[in-house]
Amino acid sequence: MSVYRVSRPASWGVSSGRAAAPETVDVQPEEEPVSDNVHVAGVGMIPFTKPGAGETYDVMGERAARAALDDAGIGYELVQQAYAGYVFGDSTSGQAAIYGLGQTAIPVVNVNNNCASGSSALWLARQAIASGTADCVLALGFEQMQRGALGGGKLPDRPPAMKRGIDATIGIQGWGDGPMAAQLFGGSGQAYMDKYGVGNDLFAKVAVKSRRHAANNPYAVFRAPITEEEVLASAHQHGPLTKLMCCPPTCGAAAAVLVSEDFARRNGLKADVRIKAQSMTTDVPGTFGSGDMMTIVGYDMAQSAARNVYEESGVDPSDIRVVELHDCFTSNEVTTYEALGLTPEGTAEKFVLDGDNTYGGRVVVNPSGGLMSKGHPLGATGLAQCTELVWQLRGQADARQVDGDPALALQHNLGLGGACVVTLYEKAGRK
Repeated sequence: MSVYRVSRPASWGVSSGRAAAPETVDVQPEEEPVSDNVHVAGVGMIPFTKPGAGETYDVMGERAARAALDDAGIGYELVQQAYAGYVFGDSTSGQAAIYGLGQTAIPVVNVNNNCASGSSALWLARQAIASGTADCVLALGFEQMQRGALGGGKLPDRPPAMKRGIDATIGIQGWGDGPMAAQLFGGSGQAYMDKYGVGNDLFAKVAVKSRRHAANNPYAVFRAPITEEEVLASAHQHGPLTKLMCCPPTCGAAAAVLVSEDFARRNGLKADVRIKAQSMTTDVPGTFGSGDMMTIVGYDMAQSAARNVYEESGVDPSDIRVVELHDCFTSNEVTTYEALGLTPEGTAEKFVLDGDNTYGGRVVVNPSGGLMSKGHPLGATGLAQCTELVWQLRGQADARQVDGDPALALQHNLGLGGACVVTLYEKAGRK
């Protein structure tokens, strides 16, 4: 029987100077871990495209959902609830996409948690299954984006949702003319460089790796190889970041069908991947007074969520061989290696130089090409990560397949404002 807790062991970086998460009491459930009953019966996604080159959000969403249902081997009439994640869209856009599958009167819940919207939909779907409220739930994510960098709020007559983070950033580094997200994550990258004495060529190496992985992904937007020199020479964005260190605006959709073990058995489904553990975190009381740009852009949220997952599951990060993490900027991939415990704090440069983040190394990070190369349609990203990892655990990733028949896979999806979802998948029957 598992014990779920939110605590902060000393080994997880208390001495780093970042704000500590508040302590809470341990909760011991009356039954076995609820996540063990949540299986991923089907996944699906469509090829991602540049803005203006693809279909509208409702068509994309319907296609991805159909792909997931087909993969599960069931019809939409068996789905009991649906959660739809997106950022740029009118209210009830989820219904607009899902009604293409049918109008069966089931609850459809629209979810907006910035770039973590897709994983937030997945988190809600998992809770519905784990609680016994439903046996078969659809999680869908989609985004129809416009060209250009992300801006601020669209409603100028009210405070922006990210006002605390922006005000904290201004207090730390001021505010320039560059894109908002680049200023935030560029500041985080600069903070890491200053703290550990590395150069931005480290971020360039990660960009090259991402393209190399995406070359084998037919769903990715950018598949052509790039060199470190090209990355460093591309247009400057903010601080250490250049254009080829930044993810592109993208359109796309992805989906997953979650079921209970009993539902899978009754319907003859081969639900051979399950959610072993999952955690969603938000900002802690000290986030915006930390004076640390890494904390402002979610390092502590990610570290806390990862720690919760490892404690709930009993899995050590060294056991994991494949990871999809939120590399909206290559600087964020570098810092997230450490937040997830894939390598100790301050050792990301060695981790990259030793090739431990790619095929032949300790863990393959973003075999899909990640947000940097596959693309980042905001609401779809979390479910695209889920799809890739399920394919990896099933051995269905074709030329991207990670060697060694991985039995565990880790997902990290981040939204500023804030929300972070970390999910651990397990091949059913793993010893």
